[in-house]
Amino acid sequence: MQLDLNLLTVLDALLEEGSVQGAADRLRLSSPAVSRSLGRIRRLTGDDILVRTGRTMTPTPYALAVREQVGDLVRQAATVLAPSRELNLADLERTFTLQCHDALATSLAPPLLATIMRVAPGVRVRFLAEPAFDTDDLRHGRTDLEIGASGPSQPEFRTETVGRDRVVVVRRGNHPYGGKLDLAAYAAHPHVLVSRRGRLTDAVDDILAAHGLRRRVLAAVATAATAMHLINRSDSLLTVPQATWRPLIDAFGLVTEPLPVEVPQPPIVCSWHQRYDTDTAHAWLRSQVGAALQATLT
Repeated sequence: MQLDLNLLTVLDALLEEGSVQGAADRLRLSSPAVSRSLGRIRRLTGDDILVRTGRTMTPTPYALAVREQVGDLVRQAATVLAPSRELNLADLERTFTLQCHDALATSLAPPLLATIMRVAPGVRVRFLAEPAFDTDDLRHGRTDLEIGASGPSQPEFRTETVGRDRVVVVRRGNHPYGGKLDLAAYAAHPHVLVSRRGRLTDAVDDILAAHGLRRRVLAAVATAATAMHLINRSDSLLTVPQATWRPLIDAFGLVTEPLPVEVPQPPIVCSWHQRYDTDTAHAWLRSQVGAALQATLT
């Protein structure tokens, strides 16, 4: 059976006003239009709804029994079709899932969670590591926000570049080569790479090859913490974005030097599915993530 849900609105007005004319005035419709709708409601329900008693109309027992329910249904429908865009952070209960490299999570989490604890205590955040292979988590809503050096290109996704970082060389403080690294010295030392897929080369190797140089990559590791331990206990070098890695560099007591060759500054890109474009809570999360990331870059 196909129902015209507009009849609920008319029925609500009839039960509230107690007359066809009153309902017509409230709904800004003509009396004949409301009378026709009342006729349809009577046929659907098998009840008279309103009956004439002298100069007034009286609701039937059935009408009295469903009046409150009808009013609730109309209000619920209005809420669904015209949702409020106001966000009450104090009452917000929601869990957001963010996916990014663990070094980036180490930099992002403290300022982001401090804000959440202060203004949105009902919000929780999952920080997931980057997977070894691409997934559909963002498309299927298993991840709310992905943060990395690039974003998906499909039109169903939205991306925002928050800022750009500066690439530096990380070494231990008592490294044998304590002077300023030139390109040849940089290439001569062993290196550690961080790669979720275990790659043993990156864009730096192409730059070195253009200068007739080749470095020895000793190992590729999946996490920032492993890389920091290796650099702290060896003569290897690590080449990473400075700002996002700063908390780990400081925690391990490591030092940085400028990379002895110009390389593009890697972007920090936030990506989300278009279904969240008008979600006020998600928009608030994106703004807080962006502010926390920009603060790390200053």
